[in-house]
Amino acid sequence: MKKNMAKLLSIALIGLSVTACTSSNNSPNDLKASPSPDAGTESPALSGDDLAFSKFPEPVDVHIGMVVDPTDKTLPEGDSVSNNQYTRYLKEKYNINVIVDWTAATGNDFKQKVSLTIASGKLPDGMVVDDRSFMTKAASSGLLYDITDLFEQYQSSQVRDIMASTDGRAMENASYEGKMVSLPNITVDTDGVHVMWIRKDWLDKLSLPVPKTMADIEKAAQAFKDNKLGGDKTIGIAGPSKNTFPYSTFLLSSNNLGGFDPIFGAMDAYPGYWLDNGDGTVSYGTTSENTKQTLALLADWYQKGLIDPEVGTRDNVGDPINANQAGIFFGPWWSGGYGNGDSFKNDPTANWQAYPVYTDDGKWNTHMKTTGSSYTLISKNAKPDVVKAILIMNNALVRDEATFDLSVAVGWYPLRNVMAAANETEYEYTELMKVLKGEADPEDYNKPNSLYKLMYADAKKVKDVIKPPFDDLNVSNFNTANFGDFQRLYSLMIGDRPFSTVPIDKKVYSVTYNQTETMETKWANLKKMEDETVLKIILGQASIDSFDKFVKDWKAQGGDEITAEVAELLKK
Repeated sequence: MKKNMAKLLSIALIGLSVTACTSSNNSPNDLKASPSPDAGTESPALSGDDLAFSKFPEPVDVHIGMVVDPTDKTLPEGDSVSNNQYTRYLKEKYNINVIVDWTAATGNDFKQKVSLTIASGKLPDGMVVDDRSFMTKAASSGLLYDITDLFEQYQSSQVRDIMASTDGRAMENASYEGKMVSLPNITVDTDGVHVMWIRKDWLDKLSLPVPKTMADIEKAAQAFKDNKLGGDKTIGIAGPSKNTFPYSTFLLSSNNLGGFDPIFGAMDAYPGYWLDNGDGTVSYGTTSENTKQTLALLADWYQKGLIDPEVGTRDNVGDPINANQAGIFFGPWWSGGYGNGDSFKNDPTANWQAYPVYTDDGKWNTHMKTTGSSYTLISKNAKPDVVKAILIMNNALVRDEATFDLSVAVGWYPLRNVMAAANETEYEYTELMKVLKGEADPEDYNKPNSLYKLMYADAKKVKDVIKPPFDDLNVSNFNTANFGDFQRLYSLMIGDRPFSTVPIDKKVYSVTYNQTETMETKWANLKKMEDETVLKIILGQASIDSFDKFVKDWKAQGGDEITAEVAELLKK
């Protein structure tokens, strides 16, 4: 496997000089069988970006399953999931017909549909899943196309550079048993760095400093609640809903809106992660004494009424935040701006600011994510031209996303699976600040197929959205006339400011972000036990002493066996 993986990693970094082969054999999984899209018997073969963005001479039908956000109302009248500006773009530019075989609503509905689809063994040509266990289940069942060679040929130079920005992690994440069996989602590293979002205007009203430690946060939350700054139902600290988690895990390591990740980090606890103990052994972070102490703290805050009383049962973690009833929540860079847009619409003075949470001795600890958490799966029964079409669709999304009319949400793009350079947000923060201060010109970033694919578009609009002074940005600096631009730039310039300007003292990575063999049969039960125990302790439905029994049961019911497997991965 190591030899195969080394080969894969090298593939991700080399140029696109391989030309497509031609043959009359169109067997479904013959990677050398199909001609390049527009190469006829007398036409020269294409390579590089010419091939990556080539148009098929005849229409190619791509059947997909698709997640649909039922709250999104941006499709114009007369358009549909399979007939909209994005599907028409693919038809006109590349002769790709998108046929949506089925849709399911975001959340549990989509997860259930994907589970049933994999169990039936009848995958559409393509679908995007948001959990690696779906990818590994489909791969282990022999349902996925080995795209190793075709990806080498058809990746655009931009996709190649984005893959390279992860130093091989993206290729590893997309592979199973040495074969590339999915297109990986590549998100910015900051998606896994969770910060505290707090109403700075509320702090100012009460003449309170920005909280740094847990004691400071408790004091601010209590003051918000006592003074009813969000009305009679003021919530000091928002928490996870029934569909989110108290903390990120090795399988879902980023974008945990409303979790308590920064609180755990400030207690030097990393639940849900496999930790390298530094002596050749590993441990599971949830079972640590530091996690126990953090749960005791959260239970105390809940008992005092500082945490949302509906934590763990709310349908949507954002409801009290957007209603401006909550003063503090935790999440990644995008969650203040993108994640709480209605908060600003309901109160234009809502000055949400982002800060690290520190240990008592002033250290910033944070867990770090894997490269991405979603995967484009391609059926092993897809014809080679269909596989090529899906790769071209991905190249086109990466290149052209910033140029689309985003009044129609880009979520309607078929098989949308984001790829971004790992360091994109901190790069953009730094460069956009230069543009604001007159140290750089937007045209400096007019570079076709740039690694930082949204930089030029953002640089052209940043001065229309943000006005001086620039050294201490708050909501009053921002123009909300074009609300989509406001949300993005607020997220970048406020949400990513901590990561871009404050050094992290301790970055913690999981030893693995994938399942081991024993996890395939035992992890679901162990995770259920963990989730139930953690939530009951926070809600006061179980004493903190129940944590010790959980650890004992977890180890006995497969935890020790899995820990040994992860330790073997560490040795390798």
